[in-house]
Amino acid sequence: MTLNYIWIGFFLVAMIVALLRVLGYIFGGTLEPLLGYVFTEADRDVFIAIVESTFEMAKISVDIAIYLIGVMALWLGIMRIGEKGGAVRGLTRLVMPFFRRIFPELPAKHPAFGSMTMNICANMLGLDNAATPLGIKAMQELQEASTDKSKASNSQIMFIVLNTSGLTLIPVSVMAIRAAMGAANPADIFLPIMLTTFFSTIAGLLIVSAIQRINLFNKVVLAYLGGLSLIIGLIIWVFSNMASATIGVVSTFAGNMMLFLVIILFILLAWRKKVNVYEQFIEGAKEGFQVAVKIIPYLVAMLVAIGVLRASGALDMVVSAIGWLVGLTGADTEFVGALPTAFMKPLSGSGARGMMIEAFNHYGVDSFVGRMAATFQGSTETTFYTIAVYFGAIGVRNIRYTVGCGLFADLTAVVAGIFIATLFFG
Repeated sequence: MTLNYIWIGFFLVAMIVALLRVLGYIFGGTLEPLLGYVFTEADRDVFIAIVESTFEMAKISVDIAIYLIGVMALWLGIMRIGEKGGAVRGLTRLVMPFFRRIFPELPAKHPAFGSMTMNICANMLGLDNAATPLGIKAMQELQEASTDKSKASNSQIMFIVLNTSGLTLIPVSVMAIRAAMGAANPADIFLPIMLTTFFSTIAGLLIVSAIQRINLFNKVVLAYLGGLSLIIGLIIWVFSNMASATIGVVSTFAGNMMLFLVIILFILLAWRKKVNVYEQFIEGAKEGFQVAVKIIPYLVAMLVAIGVLRASGALDMVVSAIGWLVGLTGADTEFVGALPTAFMKPLSGSGARGMMIEAFNHYGVDSFVGRMAATFQGSTETTFYTIAVYFGAIGVRNIRYTVGCGLFADLTAVVAGIFIATLFFG
């Protein structure tokens, strides 16, 4: 599935849904009794909302790109220092046995291993600002190793799906929003998010490995996955025995302290090797500036399409249809109120955040739906945004099965999140 068909599909679906809403408004007197739905002026003005969304999302796209210029210049500069000082090489050695088996096409000691390691570490700590430029750096290095520059390589697909699976150990931003909106225990979603995101990451790894015929039953792979499970279990145990008011403070402090320690370590190791740290930072920052400017067209294209789909009301229709289908089975449909957050997250991080806040306002921040929406927000990733930015940075348009695998991981997070949130809060 290429971005070309996805992009066209977003616009066509939005057009069909918008037309149905307008026709429903025009012939409302006849259709409303049959459908059990009252058409309003919002249905009449849907095309106005769609057009307005194109301008709004185009502006947001450029705002994001401008923001990324500074962030990418900073972190690619820091990454350059880490490479010259040998810090990245040392960290990569720790995960190289595992990476060599899930990225079998990459040559040994390829520089992409270092960038991928740093990116995944930043994601696990919930440090999105650092993760994006490091991820783009990794994609550029993976592109150098690709034999066909026009389509996504197996290694690029594996890397992006691991990103879109959203593995996060410390969901700082979600806890902060819940605290700001008056949650009695802002950190009570910590364990559900960690469990849900772990399942989605394993699902992403499994499906890509199956397609690429990677053997995950290798003893080295099993040892690393077992070790990661043990670490996550230990973190869960530590935080579950910590006072709720302390969890947010400790996680925020730990994540940011570790990030700054990485910067200091990179600088000191490079200085020890007599590297001109300042000049190397400038060289890396120049590269970051160029990449940030390059991705603007890709951001505009994807975010405008997502905005059109959202403004058309297509997502609301999907949620309503799911609620109706679940209701036919006689099952509890209470969780349906949290689904807009889950469906929006692969499309837009800010949109999903808005959906989560809307759920907090409508149902209550400490309600079952509010907590489930927070679980979805913290355990899934902006799949289409990530794909647009990462592949846009290297100019790849044929992304093969990346979207399908990424959405499979997202779907796993939704299903797991429903069961886990019900277990904790139902």
